[in-house]
Amino acid sequence: MTPLTTASSGSRSRVAPAERALARAALAAHPISLDAVMARAELLDRYDRCYLVPASVFQDIAAQLTDPHRDEPFRALSIGGRRWFRYRSVYYDTPGLRAYHDHRQGRRRRCKIRERLYQDTGERQFEVKVKGGRGQTLKYRRRLADRAHALEDASRTFLEDTLTSAYGPDFEVPRELTPSLVTEYTRATFVADGRRITADAAMVCRDAAGNEVHAARDMVLVETKSHGHLTEADLLLHEHGYRATEFTKYASLAALDPSLPANRWNRCLEETFPAVRAAA
Repeated sequence: MTPLTTASSGSRSRVAPAERALARAALAAHPISLDAVMARAELLDRYDRCYLVPASVFQDIAAQLTDPHRDEPFRALSIGGRRWFRYRSVYYDTPGLRAYHDHRQGRRRRCKIRERLYQDTGERQFEVKVKGGRGQTLKYRRRLADRAHALEDASRTFLEDTLTSAYGPDFEVPRELTPSLVTEYTRATFVADGRRITADAAMVCRDAAGNEVHAARDMVLVETKSHGHLTEADLLLHEHGYRATEFTKYASLAALDPSLPANRWNRCLEETFPAVRAAA
């Protein structure tokens, strides 16, 4: 089993309450393999809802959802005996941060471009996320070879084909791309048919200049993913007094650079990075 560590600079330190809650929830659930997850809930075309939840509340809700006495309990993703995993994502944007501002302004035609590294296995994916015509999230990805650059020619062709297919030939495909944000965090995933819950803890974000911010140690970022309507996970969160937020990890750029406008994300940033926002 992967030891719990904070994501800070790869060094071990005291386990955050949010990480501990993830581990307890994942170990208490019945396991499910990655192949079974892909068969039951791959969800590349889905609706996402994001919640910022205290660790204790998350653990209570997870216990209810994974209870084996339920008709269809959620199961915890397990790969090679691991039930929580370290993720590293590198986001790419134009020098003027077009993707950031398109999301901040809620533009219908927008995208996120990133490389995702599954740190426990070494697998790398080049991913493009767009908005569908019904407001759903569509994710497209291609696997990267071990030493391949994320923005190699094949990735740029994949990006252009994806955006042109999603938004039409008149959509201006971003050409000049550079790394804009790196996020690292620990994730546990819980799955039922057609539904998935991801729970992230100990998030660390860095910008291109090397500035770094840490999420609150007792906060779990919970995302529900489904094909449509509110799931039982959403309803349970509502019962505990939590509603879906506008938060996206890419909004963390505003915590690293307070001069960036953040309007719709300000409240979420204050909850996620309380020390940084208070100082700003």
